[in-house]
Amino acid sequence: MPASGTRAVAAVVLAAVLALFSGGAPAAADTVDSTATYAAEASAAVEAADLLATLPVKGRAPKTGYERALFGPTWADVDQNGCDTRNDILRRDLTEVTYTTSVPCTVKTGILADPYTGTTISFVRGTTTSSAVQIDHVVALSDAWQKGAQQLTTEQRTAFANDPLNLQATDGPTNQQKGDGDAATWLPPNKGFRCEYVARQVSVKARYSLWVTQAERDAIAGILAGCPGQVAPAAVGPAAPAAVYYANCAEVVAAGAAPLCAASLGYRSGLDGDSDGVACEG
Repeated sequence: MPASGTRAVAAVVLAAVLALFSGGAPAAADTVDSTATYAAEASAAVEAADLLATLPVKGRAPKTGYERALFGPTWADVDQNGCDTRNDILRRDLTEVTYTTSVPCTVKTGILADPYTGTTISFVRGTTTSSAVQIDHVVALSDAWQKGAQQLTTEQRTAFANDPLNLQATDGPTNQQKGDGDAATWLPPNKGFRCEYVARQVSVKARYSLWVTQAERDAIAGILAGCPGQVAPAAVGPAAPAAVYYANCAEVVAAGAAPLCAASLGYRSGLDGDSDGVACEG
């Protein structure tokens, strides 16, 4: 099939997938709470480069009239699970999470493996400490306002502002540095995350019928050229378990983790003296 025909077929498939996952610009968005749900949705994802090709390319509309309130209450409980969106995302993106009460809602402490910076950040709730971990809108609200969100309803903009696909816990100062930048003006310092980052921007803009500028499109295309096959996700799964490293078997035993099977966190061949797939069993 000619390249143009392949692209046309891809566009039809992309539209069908997005309609399946989002129902157009959705009125509400559920937090992804299980790896199984994420895996099922991710399996139907399409390539970000193909989806990027379907986004309209236009100039920025004026920022005139933009207000945060136009995107609904800050951190609304759109999925009606009893927890606001900020805590939903902290619960999703942090590990070793503790809560302020016995109800697993308001996050008290946790560990963030920050994909934007590649660093590990300890989160402790408090008036002077909470800002160390902030929730970034992958596609900034102001950017969205200038690229199509003015035409959305308040309900749709509220869904956009609270959509887990468009939210990522990250280092506070890094989030402040980004501001309302798009891919042409700001990318995560951690180059290893840039492919996933721009793929999420493409997914979000497609889901909410937003456009990109030419400079933004070129920047995203340039990033994706370095990671062929990068999918445009329909959801974001829970954080992967934090990496575990044991210097020796004494540390494994002290941690109560012995014996370590090959599939266990912390297993490495250097601890498995007889190479039988089980370390520190003695």
